[in-house]
Amino acid sequence: MDVSSCNPQRQRRRAFIGATSGHLIEWYDYGVYGFLALYIGQAFFVSDDPTSSLLASFAAFALSFFIRPLGGLFFGPLADRIGRRQTLITVLVLMAGSTFLLGLLPTYASIGIAAPILLVLIRCVQGFSAGGEIGTITSFIAEYAGPGRRGFATCWLMVTAVLGLLLGGAVANGMTWVLGADLMQDWGWRVPFLLAGPLGFISLYIRLKLEDSPEFLALAQAGQTSKAPLREVWQWKRSIALVFFIITLHSSIFYLVLTFASTYMSNTLKFDSGTTLLYVFVASLSAALVMPLGGAFTDRYGRKPFLMVIGTLATLAMYWFFKTAPNATPATLFWPLMAVAILFGFYASSTYALMSELLPTRIRSTGIAVAYNIPVAVFGGSAPLISTWLIKLTGDITSPWYFYVATGVVSLIALVVLRKEDFVACAPGSHNQDSLEPSLMVNPAP
Repeated sequence: MDVSSCNPQRQRRRAFIGATSGHLIEWYDYGVYGFLALYIGQAFFVSDDPTSSLLASFAAFALSFFIRPLGGLFFGPLADRIGRRQTLITVLVLMAGSTFLLGLLPTYASIGIAAPILLVLIRCVQGFSAGGEIGTITSFIAEYAGPGRRGFATCWLMVTAVLGLLLGGAVANGMTWVLGADLMQDWGWRVPFLLAGPLGFISLYIRLKLEDSPEFLALAQAGQTSKAPLREVWQWKRSIALVFFIITLHSSIFYLVLTFASTYMSNTLKFDSGTTLLYVFVASLSAALVMPLGGAFTDRYGRKPFLMVIGTLATLAMYWFFKTAPNATPATLFWPLMAVAILFGFYASSTYALMSELLPTRIRSTGIAVAYNIPVAVFGGSAPLISTWLIKLTGDITSPWYFYVATGVVSLIALVVLRKEDFVACAPGSHNQDSLEPSLMVNPAP
């Protein structure tokens, strides 16, 4: 008999480590690609115009996000039918395997037009698996945490995402610093992707030892799991819409800090690579450090008021960041960047918990997969592409603020209309574990 199965604390800790280790691989991939977009553009999308190559590279980056909803539609219902554990194992194999293969791809110079086609196909597989990851892992962690702890527990998924991106960025930028641009363009860009292979094997080993979440197992033993979660989820249209719009700001500011800021500072503002690497690292690490504080705070005092205040400040900070850009120096841009990063950390600290609390256990993975992946695709993955396009269209390096501020306004409107009755605890006819949870406008401390 497994001793850990008799020790809830040990079981919860092992579940947490197993879930987050695989999550790290997903975000490591996105970090590597975002930081190496310039080299990938030149290797796979040959053009006389460097900006066009970069746009094509960002388009491939964005495409993987537009595939995410399809992955969510496939894996979300699967997790609600057969369990979170088996689904997490499957998506990890797809993500780590496809990332590893990307490092082996021949370039345009070797096989011509087939090279970008293969790149796009691999990015689609990555997006498909990532789409299945988020709903499943959020449900898994939230259900292990239980009422009153979900903010603190699920915020670590965001911390892991940031650390994965930092790891990818550190490897990519560190290699660029050591090898130089020429060797990176020649072969160095492959190495960060190839590292996903051994990292994936380690994470797979850990996930294979997990048990499913207690809430899902209770539903399964009672024979109350959803037989058609994709059809049933549309009974929660308002919850789906609220998650969609609240995640809009989460998505855009995430990719502003962790991917586009690097390209913006190096290509548009012409900061040196050392400054860019340092700034993105400090900003991202600062965001990760405040996330547990935000998650714990909203567990005790409620999510809506906190997210409204932070969302307003974050929207203003993004405007400040871009308006500072003309004639900016590293010294003048540092504080706007830090303001955006810290407010991103606080806002993203509680959005995963909020998602899990707006949807019941039996269709939670499906609901999150549907409501989360679409705004991430439209407002997150496409953020670098839209930002680069706006600058090229207008000739104004401050123009991306239109896009980012709009995402903030959309999320603030959704938070304004969020009601106490929207939480699962108050849903009529709810008979699962969630119905025992007190009002999440003000959660008691564990």
